[in-house]
Amino acid sequence: MIRAAIYGLGRWGNRLLESVRDSSKLRITTGISRDPARHAELRQSAGIEIASSYARVLKNPAVDAVILTTPHSQHGAQVVQAARAGKHVFVEKPFTLTRASAERAIDACKAAGVTLGVGFNRRYAPSFADMLRRIQAGEIGEVVHVEGQNSGPTGYALKPGYWRSTRKEAPGGAMTARGVHALDCMIRIAGPVATLYAASQKRALPAEIDMDDTTAMLLKFAHGASGCLSAVFVTGDYWRVLAVGTKGWLELRNDTELVQSALTGAPERFQFAPLDKERAELEAFAEAIEAGERFLVPPAEIVNGVAVLEAIEKSSARGKPIAIT
Repeated sequence: MIRAAIYGLGRWGNRLLESVRDSSKLRITTGISRDPARHAELRQSAGIEIASSYARVLKNPAVDAVILTTPHSQHGAQVVQAARAGKHVFVEKPFTLTRASAERAIDACKAAGVTLGVGFNRRYAPSFADMLRRIQAGEIGEVVHVEGQNSGPTGYALKPGYWRSTRKEAPGGAMTARGVHALDCMIRIAGPVATLYAASQKRALPAEIDMDDTTAMLLKFAHGASGCLSAVFVTGDYWRVLAVGTKGWLELRNDTELVQSALTGAPERFQFAPLDKERAELEAFAEAIEAGERFLVPPAEIVNGVAVLEAIEKSSARGKPIAIT
């Protein structure tokens, strides 16, 4: 049983806490908040301690790992702290906001020999797992093009002054909340992104929310495939990933639906039972710790995704492609 502390007790922190409440592989024993008094009810209902100091929790020998659901810009330094304290660390997406901070955090985990997990829960969606299996089995031939879309109405719920409502914490609009999931799936399928050409703008959010709400980009992958990706914060929920190959295509239309087409004939549809993705990713993290595995997501894929995220607003502002080195 891995004993973990969770730093950040907002909506998503509570979701992760609930997902493993009865897990036999990972138990969250401690929550960390700047204002523990706000979480007295959670302390009682979840049966966890609430601490105010991340540094003190990292010194606690009864804590094996930390889970970070803190503001994006804080992730890099907090991962380094955890690694230096010998704690395994699971970080909500996006991992960091800059390539340099991502590389520093990964290097710290390598040096300390701790396990690093990143909150790409869509990797555990049944439809994506089967999609990847079919691609790797060669069912659609060589992948020549990929597309991703992860959009929804989340932008309408943003409040002025909230950290998620700022361009600093949410570059590329919906990309940090939604689009990074599609990007991660695309990188998993097609390999690293080599070039990005983006257009990101505000179309519907009020002036007091300083961030874009409509982001689109063209991608060129290092292995030759092309791609396009979009994330919109002011529309209905829409989640899809498409892989186009020389023998047909596969399209994930949500977490439980997959469609496959050969070169001829009618497409075939597959339905899967729902799965608690958050429980799956946290239990996979615990299993990796027990097995001595260091990275649930390959470091090169983590860094490439962060580099793409970092380049979106630069490409949009300059009106030209940017190489992802």
